[in-house]
Order: sequence, then structure tokens, then C-alpha cells
Amino acid sequence: MADIYLQSLSLQELRALRKEVDRAIASFEARKKAEARAALDAKAREFGFSLSELVVDSDKKTRTPQKLRFHHPDDPTITWSGRGRRPAWAAQAVEV
Repeated sequence: MADIYLQSLSLQELRALRKEVDRAIASFEARKKAEARAALDAKAREFGFSLSELVVDSDKKTRTPQKLRFHHPDDPTITWSGRGRRPAWAAQAVEV
């Protein structure tokens, strides 16, 4: 590995070096993830499954819709579940 004397580099050179290092780290992590994914996929196939069948996608958050609890007095198509900020029509209905 080449010796780099950081003290002798300008700010512009240091920022360029940081970009190169960040790119190298991202590339390394991507390669390692691909290797791990391939190893896990091979192991899952040994048991007769695909990897997608065994892994739950944590990025997808499933949320069940809330039961509608309140309806607008004049227009029943306007509803509110009782969660979140109270709509103006609901606040007015409570005041009356």
C-alpha cells in the first residue's frame, strides 16, 4: 500500500481522497453482500427453498388499515379513524 502523507495534501486533494475511499468502501461492501447473498441462496436451495421464501423484506412495513370510527355529520363519505390530527369537522362536532 502506498504511503500517503495527509499533512502535505491540500484540502481539495484530501476531499478527492475521501471520495475515492468512500467509493472503495461501498464497492467492498457491495461485493461482500453479493457473496453472502450467494452463499445464503445456495444454502436455502440445499433445503429446497428459495432465499426469497425465507427472508422477510424488512423495508416493507405492513400496516393494517384502522377501523373507521367517525363519520362527517353531513357527508358520511368523509371519515376519520380517530388517529392522528383531529379534522376540523370533528372538532366542531365535539364543541357543539
